[in-house]
Amino acid sequence: MTSNTPLFRPEPPAATIADAYHAVRSRTRALAARLSPEDACVQSMPDASPAKWHLAHTTWFFERFILMARAPDYRVFNERFDYLFNSYYYTAGQMHARPRRGLVTRPSLAEVLDYRSHVDAGIQSLLEREKGNEELAFLVTLGINHEQQHQELLLTDIKHLFAQNPLLPAYAELSPAPSSEAAPLRWVAGKAGRVTVGHDGKDFAFDSEGPRHEVLLQEHALASRLVTNAEFREFIDDGGYAESALWLSDGWSTVLAEGWNRPLYWQEDLEQTFTLGGVMPIEPDAPVIHLSLFEADAFARWAGCRLPTEFEWEVAARDCPREGNWADSEAFRPRPASPGEGLRQVYGDAWEWTGSPYTPYPGFQPLTGSLGEYNGKFMCSQVVLRGGSCATPAGHVRPTYRNFFYPGQRWQFSGVRLARDGS
Repeated sequence: MTSNTPLFRPEPPAATIADAYHAVRSRTRALAARLSPEDACVQSMPDASPAKWHLAHTTWFFERFILMARAPDYRVFNERFDYLFNSYYYTAGQMHARPRRGLVTRPSLAEVLDYRSHVDAGIQSLLEREKGNEELAFLVTLGINHEQQHQELLLTDIKHLFAQNPLLPAYAELSPAPSSEAAPLRWVAGKAGRVTVGHDGKDFAFDSEGPRHEVLLQEHALASRLVTNAEFREFIDDGGYAESALWLSDGWSTVLAEGWNRPLYWQEDLEQTFTLGGVMPIEPDAPVIHLSLFEADAFARWAGCRLPTEFEWEVAARDCPREGNWADSEAFRPRPASPGEGLRQVYGDAWEWTGSPYTPYPGFQPLTGSLGEYNGKFMCSQVVLRGGSCATPAGHVRPTYRNFFYPGQRWQFSGVRLARDGS
């Protein structure tokens, strides 16, 4: 189901927490509005979830952790939803198995949308009664940021789902990319020495972004822009996927087991790729996306470079405006880097794999109660990505924001920025 009507327009900053809540909730509905009930029900793989589940789970989050805990007069919409739409909060109760979410044809999409309206009314009433309550404002803000994460997941999961369809349908009608060349790759010296990293405690951040602490950075330089499709094509043409010496051991095992020989969604001709607008020509100067950590690392080694650490990236990103090609642009695919001095494409376009494991900072303390399960328990065997992507909502990402995925996952809009030692 496609339309020339934009999904949504960027909105000015919300005046109140209630405005912010309703803006994000409306945006999620708009993202799902292009889908049929059949589209919204199907799950393409265990790592992905149906769009209907995203719509319901984000609603469950507000109901379970805010309304059921703080609104004695709130009437639960459906007690069975507490089991169906819990994700991984075991301290909140048992949940339906993640790989089987696509088998839940009932409740219908219409009933899930009614569920959203019911919870929205409850949150609105609670916010009106408890104006100025800082704890409530934090919980709602946490829920808003949680829903923004699921807005991106909804897009990535729908893209993966549609790519399994032999008809390769489009989620939206995307305009042909404007003709432009990527800015030349230059090297930008990073800050070296003892630096302070992590969130400073002002404004909202997830618990995993702190506490603030010192680290030591060696002399290094970062590439001025992201690696392009054309550059990654050179890696392919040079036999990169066939050279075991370039790959981490687990990466090489994955290449052999999965038969990888190109990025996810690239067609066999290496000239076209599947996008949210259907099959489109590969833009040579646009950033390459849908790479696993293994592929990003192998490319960096082939190029005689390495991946940046998350702290090299964070310190450099502080001086960059938080502007970029976000989901709000409705391009839904990366664009070539614009000319200019300094680092480009720091925010938006593609999540940037780092060489840093997702581990707790010194003194890390998760949130209390069930919300402590949000981040902390995933700090094992995953790798940090930074910067956001063309599927990330504007305003969601900060210099300290830590995304994380397993090394072999590549259905997200993930790319690579090179780094090297020395200035």
